[in-house]
Amino acid sequence: MPLRPPKLVQVLVEEIAEDVFRHDVVVVQEAVVRLPVGRNGGEDGTGREAVARRQGAAPGVDFVPRVQAFEVDPVGSRPGIREGRVWRARRGAAALGSAPMRYALDIVRTQTRLAALACMAGACASPRPLEVKAVTHALENTGETRLGRAATPLVAAHPSRAGIHALPHPLGAFAARALLADAAERTIDAQYYMWHGDITGFLLFEKLWNAAARGVRVRLLVDDNNTAGLDETLAALDSQPNVEVRLYNPLTHRRVRALSYALSPRRMNHRMHNKSFTVDAQATVVGGRNVGDEYFGAGRGTVFTDLDVLGLGPVVSEVSAEFDRYWNSPSAVPASALLPPAGADDVRRLESRFASVRAETEAEEYLRALRETTLVQELLGNRLTLEWTRAQLVCDDPAKTLDTGHRDDLLLLPKMLELVGRPAKTIDLVSPYFVPMQHGTAVFQDLARSGVRVRVLTNSLAATDVTAVHAGYAKRRAALLEAGVQLFELKRAPGDVAGGRGPAGSSSASLHAKTFAVDGAKAFVGSFNFDPRSARLNTEMGLVIDSPDLARGLAEWFDTQVPLRAYEVKRAGDGRLYWIERRASGDKRYDTDPGAGFFRRAWVGFLSILPIEREL
Repeated sequence: MPLRPPKLVQVLVEEIAEDVFRHDVVVVQEAVVRLPVGRNGGEDGTGREAVARRQGAAPGVDFVPRVQAFEVDPVGSRPGIREGRVWRARRGAAALGSAPMRYALDIVRTQTRLAALACMAGACASPRPLEVKAVTHALENTGETRLGRAATPLVAAHPSRAGIHALPHPLGAFAARALLADAAERTIDAQYYMWHGDITGFLLFEKLWNAAARGVRVRLLVDDNNTAGLDETLAALDSQPNVEVRLYNPLTHRRVRALSYALSPRRMNHRMHNKSFTVDAQATVVGGRNVGDEYFGAGRGTVFTDLDVLGLGPVVSEVSAEFDRYWNSPSAVPASALLPPAGADDVRRLESRFASVRAETEAEEYLRALRETTLVQELLGNRLTLEWTRAQLVCDDPAKTLDTGHRDDLLLLPKMLELVGRPAKTIDLVSPYFVPMQHGTAVFQDLARSGVRVRVLTNSLAATDVTAVHAGYAKRRAALLEAGVQLFELKRAPGDVAGGRGPAGSSSASLHAKTFAVDGAKAFVGSFNFDPRSARLNTEMGLVIDSPDLARGLAEWFDTQVPLRAYEVKRAGDGRLYWIERRASGDKRYDTDPGAGFFRRAWVGFLSILPIEREL
């Protein structure tokens, strides 16, 4: 069958040019991509050119390049040239091989190779017409919606303050999202690292579907790393009026997903870990939860302990602006450019799936929560308890996904640390994946030695769902304890089988909240883990909140609940570690990781030797 240039190449090249302009990284005078077509494509083996021009425009001005649509001649069974070019990127008078342009070249090469492999395997298909991704933005003037009428007087009464309501309970966190979607009248913007095709995933998919049917504009942005098995569902959603789905940093091969990782490992290693759910530009939910049964307490495997907050006021505009940056970035690709178009049968199957999920016994607890939760009713009736305080969004720039130069100006971490300041008395930190590395370990040691009480809660080896991350943490425990840092490791839930699913993870209660509090005054709630992956590879977001209520609540939790729900790690005089479990009948000591078998401990020991800490 004939080899055609994958449409994704065209879309990404267009949006790369746009992102360069929007973020003022470079000024592109002309970007040209030559797509390979093989021996029948012309004397030099290339097809026609796609050219994006911008002349005489100032940096930073929004610009959607006009890229000429094109076709190429068919080729024989074996493609010839497998290269592409992108050039003439300039900053001032100096040529610059920018990260976005290198990224474009990587995409061209990878797509061509994948297309060649697919064709040789007999998997070619004729492409759909080329399309340009539309640049859209959060809707304004939503004050006349129900949420707007409820929030506007509250926000006016608390200028420059955000209204914050914590959502620690999994059922409440699920209900908040679902009921906000029910209340939506103009727009829903949802951004997630994971959206599972399970009970809660489909219940929330249906809420988006129903909202769109009422005329609500729905924009769903999902990282493509965890969408296996959802292509048909996402395509059906995307086919509906008022719904658009985009996949972030997409896999370029849908059937054999591993090919994308094999051919573009560096690009695939950067993921969008952000999590937000914003309705009518008036209320937003931000925190650590993805969408899936394990995050809302319905999982039969790992059930995550997590934290979100509902926010009103200026933080909603900040979250919406960041959503727009990601939505319009070159890494966010329309699902319609990647997935086969959905037909009437696909839509009927999705509607049937909605009905079958609602009929499942396991769904009843969540449907009951929707009937009984009064959070949105209280919000609409101005009865919801809110803490009005200063809160600021911190977020990685989406250009971090494309960055190969390790630019600190793109990162959340420096901004977050600047807003929080250096702790003077206390820091209580909760991170499921805690890998401080050498530099972070030195920082925590310095704080503890200067008299700051440092308490850290992370997963125990028995409770963690990623043992490789635990290996990166375990090698730093002794040094942290020696300096006076207090370490707690969450227990596995009672009744779970030790070892769980084996070396890769455990089927147990597992910590997933990412939060910390400083000096009883400020708190962070978001998606950021204290590990190298969050710092340098994935994009993250969260709120830094001046909240004595949240900070004191976390401190009290460490005082009263953590000793009962976690092991405290201690260091003996000879340097060996041991674990203390607080029980009503008396403390119990363990000399090895509690609840973890020999092979699990040996696996972690082996992983801790490998030079993988920067990838964790």
